Amino acid sequence: MATVRLDQLRKVYPNGHVGVAGASFDIADGELLVLVGPSGCGKTTLLRMIAGLETISDGTLAIDGRVVNDVAPKDRDIAMVFQNYALYPHMTVAENLGFGLKLRGHGQADIDGRVAAAAKTLELEDRLASRPGALSGGQRQRVALGRALVRDPKVFLLDEPLSNLDAKLRLSMRVEIARLHRQLKATMVYVTHDQIEAMTLGQRIVVLDGGVIQQIDTPMNLYDKPANLFVAGFVGSPAMNLLHGTLQRQDGWKLVTAQGDIALGEPPQASAWEPWRDRAVVLGVRPEDLQPQPSGAAAPALTAQLEVLEPVGNEVFLNLRHGSQPLVSRVAPQALPEPGNAVPLGLARERLHLFDAASGQRVVP
Repeated sequence: MATVRLDQLRKVYPNGHVGVAGASFDIADGELLVLVGPSGCGKTTLLRMIAGLETISDGTLAIDGRVVNDVAPKDRDIAMVFQNYALYPHMTVAENLGFGLKLRGHGQADIDGRVAAAAKTLELEDRLASRPGALSGGQRQRVALGRALVRDPKVFLLDEPLSNLDAKLRLSMRVEIARLHRQLKATMVYVTHDQIEAMTLGQRIVVLDGGVIQQIDTPMNLYDKPANLFVAGFVGSPAMNLLHGTLQRQDGWKLVTAQGDIALGEPPQASAWEPWRDRAVVLGVRPEDLQPQPSGAAAPALTAQLEVLEPVGNEVFLNLRHGSQPLVSRVAPQALPEPGNAVPLGLARERLHLFDAASGQRVVP
C-alpha cells in the first residue's frame, strides 16, 4: 500500500471555473479516507486528479513519495471502482476479474490465482462462470471491486460505488467495503454525496463545498465540533437546528431571535461566549439535544408548536415550529402530544454550538 500527499492541488477549467481550490492533505498508508459533499463540490474532480483522469492545474500530487502530476494513469499503480460498474457484458465474472491483468501481460496461472483469491474474498466463487446480466446489483458491484482487488494496487479509488443500489444493498455493501478494508489494510479514497456512508466508512472525512475544503476530521469530531455552518448543516441526519439571533446576558444567557427569546442558562462553555455578547450569532442544536420537557420540570428554553410526528421504530422525529423557525427533535418512543399542541422544549446546554453569523465559523472550541 502507499501514502498519498496533496499539496495545494488546484483544478481550473478553461472557462475559468475553479473545480478544486488548493486542496492540501495527507492520506496515511492503509487509511480509508472519504471525500464528501453536495453535487458539484469538487469531490469527484479531486478523485479523478488522483487517478490521472483530470489534469492538475497547479500544486503537487505524490503517491508513495513519488510526484505523479505528469504520470499516466496506467503508471500510477492505482485501481478505480466506478459508479456504473463498467463490466463487460459478454465476459464471465472470471474474465471480467482477470481482464486488466491480461492486458498487462500477466501469465494465465497468475491471473487464475488472483481471480480465485479475489472471488473467495468477495464470496463470488459460485458465480465465476456467470455473465453480468445474470447477477444482482450487489454482485455486480462486488465484481467491480474484485477487478480492482486483483490488481493489488498501491491505492484504491472508489467513485460513489453504491449510489446505484437500493437502500438494503447499500447497507450490506457498506459493511462489505469496511470488512474488505480491514482485511486488506489498503489505502482507499472513497467519494460519496451520502453523509451516512461517509460517517460509517471513513476513518477521516474531507468535507468539500464549492471546490474548497471545509473541514478534515474523524467522523465523530465532524459531528461534535463542526468547523462552520456548512459542515454543521451537512453532517447529521436530521440536520442540526440552526437558530439566528443576538447573544445576550440578562439573568443568564439568552438568544434573542425574531421568533422570541431562547433561554440558555449557564452552559459550561459560557465563559467562551463573553466576546460574543450582544453580537449576531447562530446557535446550533442537534435534534437529540432538543427535548420535550416533562410537566412540572424547570422553565423550558423555548416553546414550539408540534406540526408532524415521524415514528421510525426505535426513535421519533418531532417536526416543530418556533414562530417561522422550523425545528426537529429526536426522541425515544414515548407518549407524545398530538400535532397542533404547544411543546415546551429543553436544551442539552453542554452540547450547544455557537457560530459567527457573519463568517459562519465556529466560535467556541
